Amino acid sequence: MALAREKELDLVEVSPIANPPVAKIMDFGQWQYKQARTQTNKAKRIEVKVIQLSLKIGQHDIDVRIKRTEQFFAKGDKVKVVLRLRGREKTRKDLAADIIRNFATALGPDIIIEKPLSFQGAELSITIRKK
Repeated sequence: MALAREKELDLVEVSPIANPPVAKIMDFGQWQYKQARTQTNKAKRIEVKVIQLSLKIGQHDIDVRIKRTEQFFAKGDKVKVVLRLRGREKTRKDLAADIIRNFATALGPDIIIEKPLSFQGAELSITIRKK
């Protein structure tokens, strides 16, 4: 205690159940400040999850992906819906766009389209989030 007073620091008990109790000489106010800063740095980051569809997808598979998308929304994540076209499927961009639009409307009215339907290379994608 005398050493802590001499250095103008605090004597903090680290482990009270140890025999003898363990204490540490430190600036307790500075330690609390650093702890508060690390807590704010660990704020929730919104992730973008990817759901992949195909041109030949069945209704049950769409239902499963809708359920998974709703789980992502419950966690607060954004979802990027991707439909990759292969080979001769590349000529059916209109059908692929309809599949993605139907997927987005099936999620309900409380969906916000962050990035509209876009076509890059051989894939169509849309980014959505919950209101």
